[in-house]
Amino acid sequence: MKKIGVVLSGCGVRDGSEIHESVFALLAIDSQGCEAVCMAPDVDFPVTNHLTMQESGEKRNILMESARIARGNIRDIKDVKAADLDAVIFPGGFGAAKNLCDFAMKGAAASVNPEVARLLKEMAAAGKPVGAICIAPVLIATVLGREYAATLTIGNDAATAAEIAKTGTIHQECGVTGVVVDAENKLVSTPAYMLATRISEVQEGIHNCVRELVKLM
Repeated sequence: MKKIGVVLSGCGVRDGSEIHESVFALLAIDSQGCEAVCMAPDVDFPVTNHLTMQESGEKRNILMESARIARGNIRDIKDVKAADLDAVIFPGGFGAAKNLCDFAMKGAAASVNPEVARLLKEMAAAGKPVGAICIAPVLIATVLGREYAATLTIGNDAATAAEIAKTGTIHQECGVTGVVVDAENKLVSTPAYMLATRISEVQEGIHNCVRELVKLM
């Protein structure tokens, strides 16, 4: 059975992985007859109260919080190599732009968690497909944009697209359930909650994204 890595960044839209997007990615992977391999970095992050949408002053662990989505079946990303996977996908949520990298604060000048960057570079060097959902394409652009002149989408947000362009990445506008496929670099991206107003739109876009990811394997 083909294995698709799912890189999580916590549990919750404002400070981790967007839960709907993560679950739909897991469902789509299973529906395509593949096995999901969930992983996350073992580092701490600032917590946001999802009632007030303000930082609470607490810190939690990304791996422990991500384990909630994975039902405990999760690995530390440092122990996962490209050789273990056939593809990898990154759900969105602010954690992708705050915990896995600091694009939310620094834009195109962002730095990336070293283990996340390592895995992405290994996947690209091995010619294995990478998927990115919602805001997660900014992470791919930061790591791979300059070397690969990647094509990605976050929908149509002009300010974010402009920062993505500074990384050497080509931003392509895309509708809410659409998918942008960079066949040469084996990258697939979809806007999800960057544009969605209904949960069904998120599910459809992610299903399409994973289907295209599997085609590239």
